[in-house]
Amino acid sequence: MRKILITGGAGFIGSHVVRLFVNKYPDYQIVNLDKLTYAGNLANLKDIENKPNYRFIKGDIVDSDFIMALFEQEQFDGVIHLAAESHVDRSISNPTEFVFTNVIGTVNLLNAAKHIWKDEPEGKRFYHISTDEVYGTLGETGLFTEETAYDPHSPYSASKASSDHFVRAYHDTFGLPAVVSNCSNNYGSYQFPEKLIPLFINNIRNNKPLPVYGKGENVRDWLWVEDHARAIDVIFHKGKNGETYNIGGHNEWKNIDLIRLMCQILDRKLGREAGTSEKLITYVKDRAGHDLRYAIDSSKLQRELGWVPSLQFAEGLEKTIDWYLENEEWLANVTSGEYQKYYEEQYVNR
Repeated sequence: MRKILITGGAGFIGSHVVRLFVNKYPDYQIVNLDKLTYAGNLANLKDIENKPNYRFIKGDIVDSDFIMALFEQEQFDGVIHLAAESHVDRSISNPTEFVFTNVIGTVNLLNAAKHIWKDEPEGKRFYHISTDEVYGTLGETGLFTEETAYDPHSPYSASKASSDHFVRAYHDTFGLPAVVSNCSNNYGSYQFPEKLIPLFINNIRNNKPLPVYGKGENVRDWLWVEDHARAIDVIFHKGKNGETYNIGGHNEWKNIDLIRLMCQILDRKLGREAGTSEKLITYVKDRAGHDLRYAIDSSKLQRELGWVPSLQFAEGLEKTIDWYLENEEWLANVTSGEYQKYYEEQYVNR
C-alpha cells in the first residue's frame, strides 16, 4: 500500500487529482494537505470525502516544523505538489506572499522528503506541478518545449520558476527522486472565479461587465482540467526521475475570441437574444507584464508516456459552462464576502 501526499488538494486542479487517485487507486492512502485559503474549498471533494482511502489535513506548507513532523509521522511514499498561489494579478498586488508559499513552501516539502527518504529513495517520488508561464512569452509562432529557457515576467511566474529550480537542484545535488511538469491554462469545474472562464461565466449570468485586459489579443493554450489530472497520473507512475514534461491542450485562443465564443454559448443556453452578452465586454487597463502568447509542445509526454488530450475544446467548454450553470450554489458560496472586495480592487477600480 502506497501513501501519497497531495498538497493543495482542495483547490481547482488539486481536487480533480485527489478525486482521480482516490477512485482509481483504492489500495493507495491519499492524504490531502491544504491550507484552505480563498481558493481551497472542501466542497470540491464532497463526493469522495468519506472514502476509506482518503484523509484531509489542514496545514500550511510554509510552516517547516509542521511539515517535517507530518512527514516523520506519515512516512509518505510519494508527494504530488500542487499547493501554490497561482493568480498573476494577486502576485502583482502582493509578491511576498508568492515567495513564501511557492518557494519556501516547496523547499520545506523537499527538505522533509529528503529527510525521510534518505536511506530508501527507491520507489519514492516527489512530483512538482508547475506552469508554462515560467518560460515567458512567445511571438506569433513557436512553442514552449522542455528545453525552452526560463524567462518569467511576473512575480507569480518568477516564484514558480524558482521552485522548479529548487526541485531540480534537490534531484541533482541530493539524488531526490523528482519530476516536474509545466502545464498550460486549465479550465473546467470547481475553478475559483478569479480566472477568466469561470469569472466570465458568472458575470454573463449576472449581466455584469466583462473586464478585458488591453485589446484582448493575448493568446493562451487551454487544457481541460481532467486531462491534466490524467497526465499527472501518468507522469507520477511512469515518468523518469530528473525529467520535465510539458502538458498542453494544443488549443490556442485569443482572449477576446474565447470571450465572444462564451458569450454566444451562454446567450443560447440562457435563452437570450444573440449578441446580448457581447455588449457586456468592457476593455480595461492592461495587466503589468502581460505576456502576449503561451503555447505548449507536449509531444514528449505523448511520445514517451502515451498521454493525449481526450476532449476537443468545443466539447470541454460546453461541459464547463453547463457545470457552472448547474452549480449556482457553489458559485454563490465562493463569490461571497472577501471575493467581492477583491473583485472591485482588481477590475472595477482599474
